[in-house]
Amino acid sequence: MMTTIYHNPKCGTSRTVLARIREAGVEPEIIEYLVTPPSRAEMQGLLAAMKMKPRDILRRKGTPYDDLNLDNPELTDDQILDALGAHPILMERPVVVTAKGTRVCRPAEVLQDIFPA
Repeated sequence: MMTTIYHNPKCGTSRTVLARIREAGVEPEIIEYLVTPPSRAEMQGLLAAMKMKPRDILRRKGTPYDDLNLDNPELTDDQILDALGAHPILMERPVVVTAKGTRVCRPAEVLQDIFPA
């Protein structure tokens, strides 16, 4: 089973989720999304797989969220996708993709929904 994690090694939750995947004997594809951000099409695919809107994956803490005025309800999905593309730190993490589904695994226990124990 192929597993992919959009990972930030500085994030404790992301490190925990990666460790749990590895403890299960799986070596996932690791995408450090701050180094290699998902393309717009990839982000749209991830969001569609999670049944989320771009606004749903935004992270506020430690990001330029407030500086970019991303709480403005008039912003379109395209504008939010533009912000995510320009500032990948805005993406909530970790995002894990498995054959069973795609989820933002925050808290880490969400991994259980898509990954066998």
